[in-house]
Amino acid sequence: MCGLAGFLSTRTLRQEEIAAVLPQMAASLAHRGPDDQGFWSDAHAGIALCHRRLSIIDLSAHGHQPMTSPSRRYTIVYNGEIYNFPELRRELLRRGFLFSGGSDTEVLLAAVDCWGVDGAIERSSGMFAFALWDRQERILYLARDRFGEKPLYFGVCGDTLLFGSELKALRRHPSWPDEIDRDALALLMRRDFIPTPYSIFKGVRKAPPGCFIAVRAVAGAFRIEERRYWRLERLFDEAALCEPQLAPQECVELVDAALTRAVERQMLAHVPVGAFLSGGTDSSLVVAMMRKATSQRVKTFSVGFTEAQFDESRFARAVAQRLGTDHTELLVTARECLEVMAKLPQIYDEPFADPSQIPTYLVCNLARSAVTVALSGDGGDELFGGYRRYALTIRTWRALNRAPRGLRASAAAVVERMPLAVLETAMRPAAMLLGRSNALELAGRLYDQSSRWKARSIREFYRHALRRWRTPDQPVLGASPALRTHVDAVRPLLRDDLKQMMHLDTCEYLPDDILVKIDRAAMAVSLETRVPFLDPEAARAAWRAPSEVLMHDGRGKWVLRELLRRHLPDELVDRPKAGFAVPIADWLRTDLRAWAAELLAPARLRAEGYLDAGMVTRRWRQHQSGEANWAPHLWNVLVFQAWLEDWRRNRTPTNAHAARPDLSSPVA
Repeated sequence: MCGLAGFLSTRTLRQEEIAAVLPQMAASLAHRGPDDQGFWSDAHAGIALCHRRLSIIDLSAHGHQPMTSPSRRYTIVYNGEIYNFPELRRELLRRGFLFSGGSDTEVLLAAVDCWGVDGAIERSSGMFAFALWDRQERILYLARDRFGEKPLYFGVCGDTLLFGSELKALRRHPSWPDEIDRDALALLMRRDFIPTPYSIFKGVRKAPPGCFIAVRAVAGAFRIEERRYWRLERLFDEAALCEPQLAPQECVELVDAALTRAVERQMLAHVPVGAFLSGGTDSSLVVAMMRKATSQRVKTFSVGFTEAQFDESRFARAVAQRLGTDHTELLVTARECLEVMAKLPQIYDEPFADPSQIPTYLVCNLARSAVTVALSGDGGDELFGGYRRYALTIRTWRALNRAPRGLRASAAAVVERMPLAVLETAMRPAAMLLGRSNALELAGRLYDQSSRWKARSIREFYRHALRRWRTPDQPVLGASPALRTHVDAVRPLLRDDLKQMMHLDTCEYLPDDILVKIDRAAMAVSLETRVPFLDPEAARAAWRAPSEVLMHDGRGKWVLRELLRRHLPDELVDRPKAGFAVPIADWLRTDLRAWAAELLAPARLRAEGYLDAGMVTRRWRQHQSGEANWAPHLWNVLVFQAWLEDWRRNRTPTNAHAARPDLSSPVA
């Protein structure tokens, strides 16, 4: 795992400007690669690359980057792991290529020399983001893996194109625009994260998963072409062509074989390897397969909470004992969790509002004390239908869809035109009937849910169900009412309700929330994480399973739970699903109250000019009084406010004390 950055200019660069900027970009990514750093530039071509290395495979100098291909045509800075590089290496050896070291970077470059960029990526199984300079054609390629495990940002700033693993590297360049995108901020308020292709800054984008971007500097401007080399819909098509459909037990065997191979390949490293263990189905299965693949005790890590209702550590402990792992557990207090919050703006670079980022950082920090690589169970829910909201959404949609859409839309319009105070009064009888003391919260939920009634499909219904603040009540001033993301442009021809939702989550929630959360938290402590469920072969096996098999017993992930029964007793397999929950609602009324009140002060909100002070203040007061639980909505606001404070404090980075290593270009 590493960090990369660089820039491409439409003009010839001066060596002094390269020497002034490139080390700063690299230094900002030192946490992603503490073991080595490297620089490469071609001033005449206008290209400069830098790299920070976390040594995992081939710890020698042969793995140093930037690295140039045997033909001298290509130079790369690369972040990730190509898990099938031994097979690719053998094929390339047969074709006459020679290797000086044992790194996957060297193999990837030789693959590009042999098959071109498209062919090399198609053949590579792994997680990666890279910047590749084609000296012959003067093209910069920016590429990202299929599921978006590794991050990659880019943006045109005047006569310069900036790119890097994290925004903090781009911000070190003097061309950086540093302007907040209010439309992206509105997306944060609705989704808890800023979805691809947007970032919190105007003009700076995330490269979509499964894409590579070709950039040319032509006639004083950039010609940017985005090419998609892989789509999730390809797995749908492959599954549809497989006849007859797999029986339940056939699905189990297919997934077992694919996931076993994925775990074995991802355990390859020249440094200590361990795993996160929550005690849930996904992480427990990964650990069980790791134990099967090695004669050594697997090192596992978990965190628990002193608040009993949020503590899952006992389940992880029971699984660890059963599997015989070398288990390390950390029980944390609310105060320790809150101390992490001050680090979040720097760790995540842009506002990110998934509260489980706090325990995720803590478990990564715990694991780093003993290992350099940790395997994760992420991706299991998206690929195997594991979220409880899937079954609930299907039931609700089918019940709602019995009413004509016109009638539903009319009812929604009535609710949306009604002031919340009036709706609260109207809901009091219903609240009493349901035994609720809080009519306002019931009214708020009805108001939030009314937008779903207009949905034309379960896909649209599900999209509405996942929103927090929503148009027209979103609090961002001056934002567009709607902004299309890269997922909105993709509408696969799926009639399967479950797989419609799985598709949405795999294309957006997984790369922009789940994988962002683990990547930034882990790399903040220089820990590499690997995700076996996202191995292309394992994902292909997952999508072969029909929906009725995934929910064979009325719950999701039947295939994975059947596999886990081969390793654990039923009582450890069939327990209710629990997330990495954090008691934000309670903290906002207790430990976090003073911190939040300062960030949400009406005068402060009005002076900053990004958020509607009146709207935010009303929800803050209602939450404090217990009238309603607005914790998810307020958390999104607070995350932005904390990030904004940090951004303003660090808008002009201090570069005075950075070292300036030799940046002389090795171009032949």
